[in-house]
Amino acid sequence: MSTRKPFIVGIGGTTKPASSAEQALALALKAARDRGAETQLFGGADLGMPMYDPDPATMTDGGRKLVDALRRADGIILASPCYHGGVSGLVKNAIDYIEEMRADPRVYLDGRAVGTIGLGYGFQGPVVVVAGLRQIAHALRGWPAPLGVAINSAVVKFSNGECSEPAIATQIAIMAGQVVDFAEMQISRNG
Repeated sequence: MSTRKPFIVGIGGTTKPASSAEQALALALKAARDRGAETQLFGGADLGMPMYDPDPATMTDGGRKLVDALRRADGIILASPCYHGGVSGLVKNAIDYIEEMRADPRVYLDGRAVGTIGLGYGFQGPVVVVAGLRQIAHALRGWPAPLGVAINSAVVKFSNGECSEPAIATQIAIMAGQVVDFAEMQISRNG
């Protein structure tokens, strides 16, 4: 029985510092830490990487840091705003760097839980983003957490690490807990 803490990587945000997406992601990672996980956040400032290119000569330090963390990860939480009916280009580009894991012993996100958070001004966009992130997780062999969190940013506000709506904060904590629980089961199973 392993006593290793799960390592959960969060990817999300926008180019705007302290965006709602990044704050929701930080809240999810806090909930994961409260459950005993180690976490690492890749927010908007970290995601300003060149468009993914499979040529090894084009890999930047930021890209290497992201891929190294993902290789080590037991779970991932993705948070994206809705841009024009889908996942933002910034977040999608970061996800594209997972292609570097195509020949790993744990290919792509195999054996890892993937939590999803979608944000947008209204109800339709966030749901579309959560569905898109879940499809991406499936395509990369990840296990989407049962609860995906769709956040209407016209109603829900984030400030100083707090969410204005307790029900949404609870949903974020439940989803993060599902990612940690799955990670712990995998660690236990695989030693």
